[in-house]
This record gives sequence, C-alpha cells and structure tokens, in this order.
Amino acid sequence: MWIAGLGLTGLLAGCSAGGGEESGGIHGGEASLVLPDFTSVSFFGMQGNHLLMIGLLVCLAGLGFGLATYRRLRDLPVHESMREISELIYQTCKTYLIQQGRFLLILWLFIGTVILLYYKALVGFSWGRVAIILAFSLIGMAGSFGVAWYGIRVNTFANSRTSFAALRGKPYPAHAIPMQSGMSVGMVLISVELLMMLIIMLFLPPTIAGSCFIGFAIGESLGASALRIAGGIFTKIADIGADLMKIVFHIKEDDARNPGVIADCTGDNAGDSVGPSADGFETYGVTGVALITFILLAVQDVTVQVQLLVWIFTIRIVMVLASFISYAVNSAITKARYEHAEEMDFEAPLTQLVWLTSIVSIALTYLTSFAMISNLGDGMWWKLATIISFGTLAGALIPELVKAFTSVKSRHVREVVVSAQQGGASLDILSGLVAGNFSAFWLGAAILGLMSGAFFVSTLGLGALMLAPAVFAFGLVAFGFLGMGPVTIAVDSYGPVTDNAQSVYELSTIDEIPGIEDEIRRDFGFDVKWDNAKRYLEENDGAGNTFKATAKPVLIGTAVVGATTMIFSIIVSLTQGLEQDIDKLSPIHAPFLLGLIAGGAIIYWFSGASIQAVTTGAYRAVEFITANIKLDGVTKASAADSKKVVEICTRYAQRGMLNIFLGVFFATLAFAFMEPFLFIGYLLSLALFGLYQAIFMANAGGAWDNAKKLVEVDLDAKGSALHDASIVGDTVGDPFKDTSSVSLNPIIKFSTLFGLLAVELAVSISGAGNSVLTHLLAVVFFLIAVYFIWRSFYGMRIGLDLVDVKRELSDDLPADQLTGSASAAAVVGGMERVEEGLELQTIPGRSRFDDSRS
Repeated sequence: MWIAGLGLTGLLAGCSAGGGEESGGIHGGEASLVLPDFTSVSFFGMQGNHLLMIGLLVCLAGLGFGLATYRRLRDLPVHESMREISELIYQTCKTYLIQQGRFLLILWLFIGTVILLYYKALVGFSWGRVAIILAFSLIGMAGSFGVAWYGIRVNTFANSRTSFAALRGKPYPAHAIPMQSGMSVGMVLISVELLMMLIIMLFLPPTIAGSCFIGFAIGESLGASALRIAGGIFTKIADIGADLMKIVFHIKEDDARNPGVIADCTGDNAGDSVGPSADGFETYGVTGVALITFILLAVQDVTVQVQLLVWIFTIRIVMVLASFISYAVNSAITKARYEHAEEMDFEAPLTQLVWLTSIVSIALTYLTSFAMISNLGDGMWWKLATIISFGTLAGALIPELVKAFTSVKSRHVREVVVSAQQGGASLDILSGLVAGNFSAFWLGAAILGLMSGAFFVSTLGLGALMLAPAVFAFGLVAFGFLGMGPVTIAVDSYGPVTDNAQSVYELSTIDEIPGIEDEIRRDFGFDVKWDNAKRYLEENDGAGNTFKATAKPVLIGTAVVGATTMIFSIIVSLTQGLEQDIDKLSPIHAPFLLGLIAGGAIIYWFSGASIQAVTTGAYRAVEFITANIKLDGVTKASAADSKKVVEICTRYAQRGMLNIFLGVFFATLAFAFMEPFLFIGYLLSLALFGLYQAIFMANAGGAWDNAKKLVEVDLDAKGSALHDASIVGDTVGDPFKDTSSVSLNPIIKFSTLFGLLAVELAVSISGAGNSVLTHLLAVVFFLIAVYFIWRSFYGMRIGLDLVDVKRELSDDLPADQLTGSASAAAVVGGMERVEEGLELQTIPGRSRFDDSRS
C-alpha cells in the first residue's frame, strides 16, 4: 500500500507542472461543476432559492420531531432491571462505535491523501478549494457516523421500554414504541441529509458547490461502507456464537447465563441499526448528488437546469411531509384498532404505513410537478412525475414481494419448516436457497418492469431537454425509491428494537426478582401478565425480522439504479459529451467485456471474504463461550466474559473489514488504470451482479430466520430436533442476510464514486504521454488488490488443521502439544493463533480460552 502511495506521489509530482487546469485540460470532473443561479427562475411568485429555503424549515421541523420523540421515549416508564440491560447494551455499542470512528479516520487519511494529490498536484486546484473537498469529505463521513450513533441511542431507549410495556399484557404498546423510535431515526436521518445538501446549494458560492458535493458524497460513502461491513461482520459473529449455544447446551433464547447474548444485542445495533442508518444516509445523499451531476452535464439550457434542480429538491421536501402525514394518520388508525385488543397482527400496521406513504407521495408528486414545471411544455410535468412514481411504487411493491419469501406467513418460509421436519438442517438449508433464488427472479422482474416503464416514458420527448434521457429516468427511479425515506428507514429500524426487546426481557431476569409483581403494581400501577408479554415480544420480533428484510432490496435497488446515473457522468467525460468512442461501450470492444467479467469476480470474492470473517470470528466466539459459560448456580453471565465476547467480535470485524475495504479500493484503482472502458464495464458488472447476489442472499437469510421463528412461536417446539435444524439454517442465513448482502450496497456506490476520481486520474496521466506508466501502476494496484484478496481468506483462517480436530475428537493428545503443521497454520498472514494473551487449552471434547497468561 505504501509502495503504491509513494509511486503515485512521485508520478503526480512529475505531472504537476503541466497538470493545471489551463495547460493540461484537466478540469477536476464533478468537483469543477458550477451550480446555476437559483434566483433566475420563479415559482409561485418567489425565486427558486426562496422556495428551497422553505425546505430548510421543513428539515428543522423534522429534526424537532425526531428529537421530541427521542425525549418522549427516554421518559417512558421502565423497570430498573431492564433499564440496566439497555444501558449496558448502549455502553457496549458506544465503545464499539468509538473504535470504528478511529478506524474510519485512518481510512479517511488514505482517501484524503489521494484527493489531495489529485486535485492539487494534477488538476491544479487552489489550496482553498482542495481544503473544501477534504472538509466536506469529513463532514459526509461524520454525517454517516452521527446518524448511526443517534440510531443506537434511540433504539437502546426503545428496547427496554418496549419490553417493559409488553408486561401490561396488551400487544399495542409493543408495536407503538418501536414504531416511534424508527420514525425518529428516519426523520432525523433524512432531515440532516437534506439540510446539508440545501445548505450547500443555497449558502455556498456556486463555483465551489461541485467540490462540496463530491467531497460530501465520497465521505459519506466511505463512512457507510466501513460501518456497514464491520457492523455486518460483528453482528453475525455474535449472533452465531449465541445461537449455537442453544444447540450445545439446550438453553433458551437469550439466556442470561450465555456470555454471547450481550454481544448479540450489541450486534443487533451494530449491524441492524448502525449499518442501515449510515447506509440510508449515504444512499439518500449520493442519489441526490448523482442527479445534480446529471442535470449539470446533460441539460444545456441553464433555465431548465434551475427548474429541474429546484423541482427535484422540492419533491424531496414534499415527500418528507408526506411521510410525516402518513405516519400520523397510520398511527391514529392503528391506535384506534389495536389499543385495547388482546391480539394483533404486528405486520399489518407496518404494511399499511408503507402503502399509505407511497400513495400520498405519488399524489403529491403529481400535484407538485403540475404546479412547478407545467411550463416546460409537452406534458413534461406528468412524464417526470410518472417516472419518479415508478420508484415510489417500488418502495412499496418490493417490500410486498420480499414478504412473499421472508414473512412468517409466507409459503416459502413454511416450506423451509416442513422440509426440516423430515430432512433436518440439510433440507432446511436447501429450501431456504430455493426461496432466495426465486426471490431474485421476482424482484429482478419487478425492478425490470418499473425501469422499463420509466424508459418508455423517457422516450416521450425528454430527449428535447437533455442528453441520454433514459439515464435521467433511471436516476429519477432511484430518487423515487428513497423518496419516502423516513418511512423506509423507520420500518427497517423497527427490527433491531423488537429483537433487543426480547433479549432485554430475558437478560433482566425480571420474572425471577422476589416480589416483582407487587413492586410493579405499586410503582407502575398495573398487573403483570408474563405469558402474554413473552408471546407478544416473540411475535413482534418476527414482524421486525420481516421488515428488516424488506428494506434491504430497496437500498440495494437504489444503489444499482443510482449507479447507472453516476456511471453516466464518467461516460460523458470519456466520450467528450457522447461524441466520440461510443463504439467502445459494447462487448465488441474487448476491454469492456473483460470489465464485465471482472466486476462479477469481485462480487463473489466479496461475498466469500465477508462470510469468512464471520466464520473465523464465530469460531473464536463459540470456543470462548463453550469454555466459560456457567449454567449452575448463576443467573447471569459475568460482565468480564460478556466483554470478552464483544472484544472477539470487534477484533474480527475490523480485521475482516480492513482486508475487504483495501481489496475493493485497490481493485477500483487497478481497473480504472487498466483501460477506461474496461472500468465502465467493471462498474456496470458490479451493479448487476451485486443486485442479484444481494437479493438472493438477503431473502434466503430472511427465510431461514423466520422459519426458526415459526418453530419457536407457532409450533412451540424449542429444544426439539426441528428447532436444532432451524437454528443451523438461521446461522447459515445470518451472514447471508446481514453481512454480505447488505454490504454490497455501499461497496457498489463507493466503487462508483471513488471510480469517478480514479478514472479521471488515469485518463489524465495517460493523456500526458504516460500511458506506459499508467499501465504499470495498474499492475501494481492489481497486485496489491490480489494480496488483500488472498489475505481475506488465508489471513483470516481459524489456524488449526485436521490433526487438531482429530485430537479434540479423541482427546488423546495433551492440551499443550500442537503438531508442526498446526503450529505453521497458527500464524498466517499476520493472524496470531494466540491472541492478546488468551491461551488455547483443551477440555473434554472442546477448546477454550484462558486468561492465565495475561
């Protein structure tokens, strides 16, 4: 890595004399774009910038709503035993996030160095302008990090309050509290993102807006990628480690004596709250940046540029209002229907909210478009509104399709359970793979249909306004996907709260506290209904699992559709405004075809590398837990043991993420430097392979997850052979749905965003007469990428060999004797077999960690 950095530094220093804007013809790409004058066009009798300023008030109102909900959740009644658990989870999450924040800064230093060298040494930007790009990359990264932190704080208030509210014996509070916390996260996330973009557009000089947007997008993409990957690895190490104990020791779900449960709860937030919050923040922002870039590049008429930009951001503002109105209406309906009910379909209000928001958003899109851009002529207002509405419809339709494969009510999930009854874990796994593959077909067909509809509408005269109208249409579809962002994020954030709520109930051991019923009656004024509370929490967890699954394809779909818009700006640059080398965007041009092959290879490596990190980390977690779990004479695991499991999860999450991130980073540089049209094929292949891989893995994992929930709740078969089989299936699905699939989304966007910079850098160097050096650097970058790809398996191996397995099976060899081959396997790629003073010993049939050497 450092060799490549020094080589790049020397190269740019050699090019800097002729690499300024004037002499080299290098313009800095998107960072050089200039925003038009928003005062030049009026809407509703006010200038465009004044209309957008109203959006600032909407954003502030959204923040106010989110923060008010935060305080309301914090002040809800909760028993101290449950509050202690939720605060312990929060403190553990905070420690994890602080470590991730430090790690992010290290990654940013490397990205910042590349930005500095490119924009200063080669493009010739002033120090002030380069500083702006660097500053906004930090702001973007801080935004992803900040909303992730807010999400875990709100969720760790809500989990214990949900758990305690369920003790009243009514299902409605167990739904209402997670819904409020989810909407708080959704409104804050979208409001912060939209506020930042409006500030750039309205208050910063138009000449530096492009620099601000590209820096902001790269920063938030970096933050989302790191938090999503590391969070996905962490959560599934902990989840698998805790779940397998149910098979080994036949203990209950979230048994307080299991040291892995606190790590599992932390992982629920690290993977299912931190990751999606950062991912949603980045996706919403990057989609906006992509559309701004497209309009400035493809629309020649400045007046039309202003009209389209103001219209797009007004639509975003209106959709925030639509989300809030729909939430308020849906909450009132749900309360009237279920407040005093004894039974509740927990999925029904969430489904109703998604569809209501979609319908309201579509209606307001048409009304706003008619009011703002009807003067574009040729019915352009309804055509553009229709294209956005295809995306908004996708935001509701895709969750319905996902539910057909992952809901506890779906026939696919029930088929998994039926298969496992006779075929055990084998048929459980095979049936889940069937669900994942079918889901990829049907969701792919839905996205194909919606994009085809957008393409058809784009042929009805949009070409008179812009270049490549179909690309703009696809960008608007991505825009519509997350138009109702607050609700999309809300139903996704519902899941980690319901999952944690069940865990908080078990970990608090509240039902074992002497005199607890009298205490609750005296202090809180109600009689506890234990059986109802447990059942409601488990049923609500199933609904949370389903809607966590529904958000995943929406985000990956947005990434893929939005990537096409960002790739367009690269194509415009390479083809001099679609005037030259168009024939190279075809399989007839061999490098383009090779790029298509390369992108698919990276997707499958990434999937394997992320699962390998989970596998090794989970092995270590299981090894520690089985050796240290105490089932007799204690009611809870020790804090020290729980902390050690968290440390194991964090260690392997960061190691796995480092290998993956640097592999992706250098692969992007390598393919960009090889040949620019090869790189276009590479990016398109990443998007398309990634789309289907992510959908398949997410929904297969969702099917296995809720199949286990059916066995536990509907069949009440905990501890049975069927339950064991369903646990195995669930643990296979864990890294499928919550590690590999969800991390593909930010990886695709980071590769595309960073690729904008990388390919401009490569073309600039080659154009200066250094094509041989460009290809030499491509080889260097590729070899570095291959090293990290190699290391992502061989450096992440468990470190034992078959002889060690044989020894543990037979217990014939002493604990301190390792064979030469095992010793050689113990240290590979810098992964030490004996880690941080934890010595491996043997107990009958198992291995364990011991702290005696520390």
